[in-house]
Amino acid sequence: MKLKSTKIQSFFAISDGISLMNMICGFISILFAINHNFESSAILMIIAIMFDSVDGWVARKINRNDALKFGQNIDSLSDAISFGAAPAVFLYTISSTIPHNLSIIPTIISLLIVACGILRLTRYNAIADHIQTHDFIGFPIPGIAIILATFYLSGLFNIYLALILMIIVSLLMISNVTYPKFDNLIIIGVSVVLIVLIILPISLTLFGINIPALILLIFSLYYLLINLIKIN
Repeated sequence: MKLKSTKIQSFFAISDGISLMNMICGFISILFAINHNFESSAILMIIAIMFDSVDGWVARKINRNDALKFGQNIDSLSDAISFGAAPAVFLYTISSTIPHNLSIIPTIISLLIVACGILRLTRYNAIADHIQTHDFIGFPIPGIAIILATFYLSGLFNIYLALILMIIVSLLMISNVTYPKFDNLIIIGVSVVLIVLIILPISLTLFGINIPALILLIFSLYYLLINLIKIN
């Protein structure tokens, strides 16, 4: 490979711009979490998931030739920020109400989120071309962001339950439990509608509970746990 062929223009495609939008949302989510604007931080994690959901589709539609896997790498690095670092910072920052003598626990669990997320993404890249399966191996990393974000936005958030839930999700990301890929158009359509209702400034609450966020949280938890019964 000659030096002039390493210009970024030689690698970059439209789908990579979408991956960068994913990363941008994740990074701004971190900034909002640091400033204790947790609602905006959670919403940006969900928007990042929307960008992550379409970058691969766009790459296929434009028949992208990516022999060097630039797109795969930029997607994984963006995911590491939006669905690894962003949920970890969110959880750590919102845990400030925990008694000081227990403050080490959120630190450890936040680190677990990032470490398991990196391991999950690295394993995916390592085996992508060497295993014959249509399923995800381990819980998909965007799931940890959507579970944490919808849990907070639902109005039912409890920090201690969130810490336990994040341990479970983190460990399932690096497990060998298989998860089916999303190809049911009805489920995809309903999920998109729920996400739009969460993002838009529309109040759909009942007794202080955000109904779209709660439904999406239940969907996500069902997807997280249902495949555990397959373990022998």
